[in-house]
Amino acid sequence: MILIIGPLQIILILFCVGILFLPQIFYLICLQNTIKEISIENRTIQPNQVWLTLIPLFGLFWQFFMVKKISQSLAAEFSKRNIIVHNDKPGYSLGLTYCFLLCCGIIPGIGILFGFAGFVVMIVYWVKINQYKNLLIVK
Repeated sequence: MILIIGPLQIILILFCVGILFLPQIFYLICLQNTIKEISIENRTIQPNQVWLTLIPLFGLFWQFFMVKKISQSLAAEFSKRNIIVHNDKPGYSLGLTYCFLLCCGIIPGIGILFGFAGFVVMIVYWVKINQYKNLLIVK
Protein backbone atom coordinates (compact mmCIF):
# COMPACT_ATOMS: atom_id res chain seq x y z
CA MET A 1 0.00 0.00 0.00
CA ILE A 2 1.39 3.37 -1.01
CA LEU A 3 0.64 6.32 1.21
CA ILE A 4 0.27 9.59 -0.66
CA ILE A 5 0.70 12.79 1.29
CA GLY A 6 -0.87 15.84 -0.22
CA PRO A 7 -0.28 19.54 0.41
CA LEU A 8 -3.01 19.69 3.06
CA GLN A 9 -1.39 16.89 5.06
CA ILE A 10 2.03 18.55 4.81
CA ILE A 11 0.58 21.84 6.08
CA LEU A 12 -1.15 20.01 8.93
CA ILE A 13 2.08 18.23 9.91
CA LEU A 14 4.07 21.48 9.83
CA PHE A 15 1.40 23.20 11.92
CA CYS A 16 1.51 20.44 14.56
CA VAL A 17 5.31 20.52 14.68
CA GLY A 18 5.19 24.31 15.01
CA ILE A 19 2.71 24.10 17.89
CA LEU A 20 4.99 21.60 19.67
CA PHE A 21 8.07 23.81 19.25
CA LEU A 22 6.38 27.11 20.14
CA PRO A 23 6.82 26.80 23.93
CA GLN A 24 10.46 25.77 23.41
CA ILE A 25 11.10 28.83 21.25
CA PHE A 26 9.63 31.22 23.84
CA TYR A 27 11.57 29.42 26.60
CA LEU A 28 14.84 29.88 24.71
CA ILE A 29 14.05 33.54 24.02
CA CYS A 30 13.60 34.03 27.79
CA LEU A 31 16.95 32.37 28.50
CA GLN A 32 18.63 34.44 25.81
CA ASN A 33 17.17 37.70 27.16
CA THR A 34 18.22 36.77 30.69
CA ILE A 35 21.82 36.24 29.58
CA LYS A 36 21.71 39.60 27.76
CA GLU A 37 20.90 41.30 31.09
CA ILE A 38 24.12 39.90 32.59
CA SER A 39 27.21 42.05 32.12
CA ILE A 40 29.68 40.68 29.59
CA GLU A 41 32.41 40.04 32.17
CA ASN A 42 30.05 37.82 34.22
CA ARG A 43 28.74 35.76 31.29
CA THR A 44 29.96 32.19 31.11
CA ILE A 45 27.75 31.53 28.08
CA GLN A 46 26.79 33.75 25.17
CA PRO A 47 23.10 34.60 24.60
CA ASN A 48 22.91 33.02 21.15
CA GLN A 49 24.29 29.70 22.43
CA VAL A 50 20.93 28.77 23.97
CA TRP A 51 19.73 27.89 20.46
CA LEU A 52 22.14 24.95 20.34
CA THR A 53 19.56 23.02 22.35
CA LEU A 54 17.50 22.68 19.17
CA ILE A 55 20.14 20.39 17.63
CA PRO A 56 18.77 16.84 17.88
CA LEU A 57 20.53 14.61 20.44
CA PHE A 58 23.31 17.18 21.04
CA GLY A 59 20.69 19.47 22.57
CA LEU A 60 19.94 16.92 25.29
CA PHE A 61 23.53 17.14 26.54
CA TRP A 62 23.89 20.85 25.85
CA GLN A 63 21.00 21.56 28.25
CA PHE A 64 23.11 20.36 31.21
CA PHE A 65 26.00 22.62 30.23
CA MET A 66 23.71 25.56 29.57
CA VAL A 67 21.88 25.30 32.91
CA LYS A 68 25.20 25.24 34.77
CA LYS A 69 26.60 28.22 32.86
CA ILE A 70 23.44 30.30 33.27
CA SER A 71 23.48 29.59 37.01
CA GLN A 72 27.15 30.61 37.28
CA SER A 73 26.52 33.77 35.29
CA LEU A 74 23.53 34.75 37.41
CA ALA A 75 25.44 34.10 40.65
CA ALA A 76 28.34 36.29 39.51
CA GLU A 77 26.01 39.08 38.37
CA PHE A 78 23.97 39.01 41.57
CA SER A 79 27.18 39.16 43.59
CA LYS A 80 28.50 42.09 41.56
CA ARG A 81 25.26 44.04 41.93
CA ASN A 82 24.79 43.09 45.60
CA ILE A 83 21.44 41.47 44.84
CA ILE A 84 20.51 39.00 47.55
CA VAL A 85 19.05 35.69 46.39
CA HIS A 86 18.56 32.74 48.69
CA ASN A 87 20.47 30.34 46.49
CA ASP A 88 24.19 30.34 45.73
CA LYS A 89 23.47 28.58 42.41
CA PRO A 90 20.38 30.39 41.08
CA GLY A 91 18.13 28.04 39.14
CA TYR A 92 20.70 25.25 39.00
CA SER A 93 18.87 22.46 40.86
CA LEU A 94 15.59 23.20 39.10
CA GLY A 95 17.29 23.32 35.70
CA LEU A 96 19.21 20.13 36.41
CA THR A 97 15.98 18.37 37.36
CA TYR A 98 14.44 19.50 34.09
CA CYS A 99 17.42 18.16 32.15
CA PHE A 100 17.31 14.75 33.84
CA LEU A 101 13.59 14.41 33.29
CA LEU A 102 14.01 15.40 29.65
CA CYS A 103 16.65 12.71 29.16
CA CYS A 104 14.49 10.11 30.93
CA GLY A 105 11.73 10.97 28.46
CA ILE A 106 13.38 8.68 25.91
CA ILE A 107 12.82 5.57 28.08
CA PRO A 108 10.38 3.28 26.25
CA GLY A 109 7.03 2.86 27.93
CA ILE A 110 7.31 5.24 30.88
CA GLY A 111 9.17 7.96 29.00
CA ILE A 112 5.96 9.85 28.33
CA LEU A 113 5.49 10.33 32.08
CA PHE A 114 9.04 11.65 32.45
CA GLY A 115 8.52 13.85 29.41
CA PHE A 116 5.36 15.36 30.88
CA ALA A 117 7.04 15.90 34.27
CA GLY A 118 10.01 17.45 32.43
CA PHE A 119 7.69 19.84 30.61
CA VAL A 120 6.11 20.93 33.92
CA VAL A 121 9.54 21.45 35.53
CA MET A 122 10.69 23.33 32.42
CA ILE A 123 7.83 25.78 32.91
CA VAL A 124 8.73 26.23 36.59
CA TYR A 125 12.41 26.76 35.64
CA TRP A 126 11.34 29.20 32.91
CA VAL A 127 9.32 31.23 35.43
CA LYS A 128 12.23 31.24 37.91
CA ILE A 129 14.74 32.39 35.27
CA ASN A 130 12.28 35.09 34.17
CA GLN A 131 12.07 36.28 37.79
CA TYR A 132 15.86 36.47 37.92
CA LYS A 133 15.86 38.44 34.67
CA ASN A 134 13.34 40.87 36.13
CA LEU A 135 15.55 41.31 39.19
CA LEU A 136 18.42 42.27 36.89
CA ILE A 137 16.27 44.72 34.94
CA VAL A 138 15.04 46.49 38.07
CA LYS A 139 18.45 46.87 39.73
